[in-house]
Amino acid sequence: MAIRRLIRSALFSSGICGRSAKRLLLLGTLLIFGGNAIAEDWPQWRGTDRDGNWTETGIVTELPEGQLPLKWSVAIGSGYSGPTVADGRVYVTDRQSEPNEIERVLCFAESDGSLIWEQSYPAAYEIGYRAGPRASVTVHEGKALAVGSMGHFHCLDAANGNILWKHDLHQEYDIDMPAWGITGAPLVVVGDTDQPIVIQIVGGSDGACVVGFDLATGKEVWRSLDERACYSAPILIQQGGKDVVVCWTGDSISGLSPSTGDVFWSIPFPPSRMPIGVATPVVNDNLLFVTSFYDGSMMVELSATEPTAKKKWHRVGVDEKNTRALQSIISTPVMRDGYVYGVDSYGELRCLDAETGERVWEDTTAVPRNRWGTIHTVVHQQAGSQTDWMFNDQGQLTIAHLTPEGYQPLSQTHLLDTTTVQLPRRNGVTWSHPAYANRCIFARNDKQLVCASLEE
Repeated sequence: MAIRRLIRSALFSSGICGRSAKRLLLLGTLLIFGGNAIAEDWPQWRGTDRDGNWTETGIVTELPEGQLPLKWSVAIGSGYSGPTVADGRVYVTDRQSEPNEIERVLCFAESDGSLIWEQSYPAAYEIGYRAGPRASVTVHEGKALAVGSMGHFHCLDAANGNILWKHDLHQEYDIDMPAWGITGAPLVVVGDTDQPIVIQIVGGSDGACVVGFDLATGKEVWRSLDERACYSAPILIQQGGKDVVVCWTGDSISGLSPSTGDVFWSIPFPPSRMPIGVATPVVNDNLLFVTSFYDGSMMVELSATEPTAKKKWHRVGVDEKNTRALQSIISTPVMRDGYVYGVDSYGELRCLDAETGERVWEDTTAVPRNRWGTIHTVVHQQAGSQTDWMFNDQGQLTIAHLTPEGYQPLSQTHLLDTTTVQLPRRNGVTWSHPAYANRCIFARNDKQLVCASLEE
C-alpha cells in the first residue's frame, strides 16, 4: 500500500503521531479510494506498522459457529513464527529434525497454498523449547528477511528464495545465546541517508546487542548497547519529528537512532531471574507499555517534542501467580484511550488504568486458565466501528469488544487445532500469531499452515 505509506510519512513529518495519526491515516486512505473496499498485506510481525492494527474493509462482522471453513491448508513442520503475507505470497519458517536438524524458510502462493520456493540450512539447536524458529519473516521491497533460533540470518529474494546475503550471528557476534534463542523479527527502517537499514536484536558481545545492517549488502552499519538480548521485537516510533527505534533488551528499554544506533534514551529494566520479555512494546499517544512474566509491567512516558523518555510507573507482584498489574509471557497487549488490555500469567484477561496501572477488571473466560495462557489480539477498524479480534492458544478466533466496562465477546469460531510440539502439556497449544491480509486469516500450528476467508 504505497499510498498509505505516503500519507503516513506526511503525517509524521507534520509532527502528527499516535492515535491521531492512525485515525487520519485511515480517513485519508478511505477518501483516496472513494469508499471502495480496501485490502492490505501483512508484510511483517504484527502487520504493516508492527502495531497490531488492521484497517481492511469488506470484513465479516460475525463468525460462524463451529469450524471456520478453510480456503486451503498445507503441511509444514513445527515452529513458533507467525506467517506474513506480501505481494501474493505467504511466508513462514519451520524446523525439521529428521534426518538432520534444519530450519526452512517457506513461501506459498496466497491464492491456493501451493509451494513457490523453500530455502533450508543446517541448524543444530542448543536452546530450550526446540519446536522451531520464532521470528516472523519481514518482507520489504522484494526482499524477505528471516532469522532463525540459533542466529542464522538470511536476506532472500522474496520472489524466488535466492540468497542475497546471510550472516551466522552466533558465530560472528559471539552471542550470549538466550535460553530460548533468537526471536525478534527484523525491522527495516529508512534512515537519514534514505538507505534502508535492517535492525536486528542480536545479543552479541562488544556492544552488539542491537545491530543495524545495510539492506542492500548485509554489511554492518552500526552496533549499539552492551546488554543481553531479550525476546521482544523492536518497533519504530516518532518523537519530535525523529524516527526512534525502541528495543526492549534483557536489561533496558532503549530508544535508538535507526541511522547510527546512537542511544537517545534508556530506562533500566533488569530482570529478577532471567531476561524473559517476549511481548512487543505497545504505544498510545505519549505512553509506551511493556509487560514481563516475572518482572511485571512498566509504563514509559515519551516526550512528543524530542527523543527523550522517563519511567512513569512499574508494578510487579510477589511472584508470577500473585501479580499486580499485568505479567504476560507471550501476549502483546492493546493500549488505547487511557486503558491497557492484556493477558496475565495464567491467562487472565485484564484491563488496567494506563495512568496508574491499577486493575479495572479481570475476566477468565477468554482463554482456559493455564500457566502461559495466550491470546493474540489485533484491533480492526472498519466503517467507523472498532472490534478486537482475539486468537487464543486453543485455536479459537473471537470478535469482541474490550472496553473499560468489561470483555464482551460478539462471536466465536474454531480456526486451528492445537499441537503438542510447542508445549506437550494440556493437549497442546497454538502459540503463533496469525496474519490478517487481503480479507483472509493465515495461521499455523506444528503441522499445517491454513488460510480462511474473512470476506463479508
